[in-house]
Amino acid sequence: MNPTVSVIMPAYNASKYLHETITSVLSQTFDNFELLIVDDGSTDNSAEIAHKYGNEDSRIKIFCQENKGVSVARNTGISLSSGKFIAFIDADDQWLPDKLACHINHLNMDENLGISFGKVEFINDDSNGTGKFSNSILNNLTPLDFYYENPIITPSNAVLRRDVLEQIGGFDKNLKGTEDAELFLRAAYMGWKVEGIARVLTRYRISQKGVSSQLYRMEEDWNRLNKKVQIYAPNLVNEHYSQAKAMFLRYLARQAFRLNLPSHIGIEFMNRALYSDWKIILRQPQRTTFTILAVYSQYLHLLKPFNSINSRSKVGKASVK
Repeated sequence: MNPTVSVIMPAYNASKYLHETITSVLSQTFDNFELLIVDDGSTDNSAEIAHKYGNEDSRIKIFCQENKGVSVARNTGISLSSGKFIAFIDADDQWLPDKLACHINHLNMDENLGISFGKVEFINDDSNGTGKFSNSILNNLTPLDFYYENPIITPSNAVLRRDVLEQIGGFDKNLKGTEDAELFLRAAYMGWKVEGIARVLTRYRISQKGVSSQLYRMEEDWNRLNKKVQIYAPNLVNEHYSQAKAMFLRYLARQAFRLNLPSHIGIEFMNRALYSDWKIILRQPQRTTFTILAVYSQYLHLLKPFNSINSRSKVGKASVK
């Protein structure tokens, strides 16, 4: 019998977290699944770890390929899968035990529902919770919602019908960072219903070792996403580009703050966001105001020691007089 769910896990030099991630899949209360681990040319012992689990559980299948990127690895998994539903999990993320059970029940209740997702808990490098959770819109989602932001946050949070991928195709290998957002947008644009569950079902790892170059590469990738969306949804881009760019730049400003990058980087992204469309303050006042306060307070905090030194110097000079 074919498994109900095919779980696809791309892995590249993922040995640090691979044990935890595989264990979280094997701990699912819904157990009629296959786990396809696609080793994408790892140079560490990721494949060895995966094969060890595969020897102990027949549901696990391991495939090795030359390094071609995460999108190609996911597409390889899709082509080798056989489940009615497709789930993705990155090799450093984790699932809660009832993740698959909740999504399968959700999808079975509505045949028009193409993608089910849940809420996300953000974890750090040590797998500890950060106390932060996603607050994405869960219902009545439109293609515009996915153009503005990615409510699903990460592929690890989504379970899709196979029919969706057979209709719209897989991940775009030319995108490196926004490939999941573009795929979800494409599905919504093609008429598939996308809906969330108001429960935390996925733990998403946020690296604390961020560098500014990563954020600028993400911006370049977002520009490539726009060129692709322009082809199949030109009205969406023509009418909403400025607003969407502003929201993405605001997201980068927030990431710069979270990663504790130099304050001027977050300020630059936030200033450019407001320049692209200052009305995001009116459209999403709470999130925008919080981001502005965060990036500027970080900058002002750094100025405090400098101001204190200046103040003491002025006092000293006055006392000499």
